[in-house]
Amino acid sequence: MKTLVWVEHDNASVKDATLAVVTAAAKLGEVTALVAGSGCDGAAAAAAQIAGVAKVLKADDASLANALAENIAPLVAGLMAGYDAFLAPATTTGKNIAPRIAALLDVMQISDILSVEGEKTFTRPIYAGNAIATVESTDAKLVITVRGTAFAKAETTGGSASVEAVSGAGDSGTSSFVGSELAKSERPELTSAKVIVSGGRALKDSATFQQVIYPLADKLGAAVGASRAAVDAGYVPNDYQVGQTGKIVAPEVYVAVGISGAIQHLAGMKDSKTIIAINKDEDAPIFQVADLGLVADLFVAVPELVGKL
Repeated sequence: MKTLVWVEHDNASVKDATLAVVTAAAKLGEVTALVAGSGCDGAAAAAAQIAGVAKVLKADDASLANALAENIAPLVAGLMAGYDAFLAPATTTGKNIAPRIAALLDVMQISDILSVEGEKTFTRPIYAGNAIATVESTDAKLVITVRGTAFAKAETTGGSASVEAVSGAGDSGTSSFVGSELAKSERPELTSAKVIVSGGRALKDSATFQQVIYPLADKLGAAVGASRAAVDAGYVPNDYQVGQTGKIVAPEVYVAVGISGAIQHLAGMKDSKTIIAINKDEDAPIFQVADLGLVADLFVAVPELVGKL
């Protein structure tokens, strides 16, 4: 089976989410990586170094500069004549592109896979991760999104793939890039951080969230996350949200401060290696998944912990 992996990148380097997809694709067969962008020579060179990648296709065109799904989907659909499966990371952009490709190929997409059980058999979470479904496709072509936390990341060095230029369908004219407002932080990016400190509704307001959570995150060199309740209340921006409708993370250490542990939040972080929970409610659901639990007032416990660190 020949697989085509869409590479998420910034034109200069490959994002971590792609590395897990390469691992998943390698379980199906030979891996070809597709780097689509504008001025993406750096990303193509980086993709060629990834262990397990046999070939890199580079589509360099102004219409592909901002990864607009309406322009990338026709490009991929045209390339799929020579491939059996298309895989993309289950990120915001990956989940935007994959359904359009599935529609153009007239196949059923398999979303958010956790494992590869056979050539066309996979597992994926349902009911917010409380049940795992085993699904088998009968389609001639596969379109798959991969949960990055479920697969080991491929090594970024050791590969020696050739780079081949391909041309796309050009600008579809159905959408245009207007602009982006990106949150800048010196802290690690949430989905790739080894340590995450998350706060919940109990933090009361934005100022209190920053006063309590940020010092602890800075001491641990951690990324900052939040529950949906904290995001909806305006404590922090949307891109801090961890959970079923936010980001799926699996850091080495996840510290949940003032988070009750609703099923939707647990779906986004329960694969973390070590979970530490601080909550004054000893019956909070978060303690059912926590490796270490502290029943205490967070406004006392967290500053004390920061002081000891």
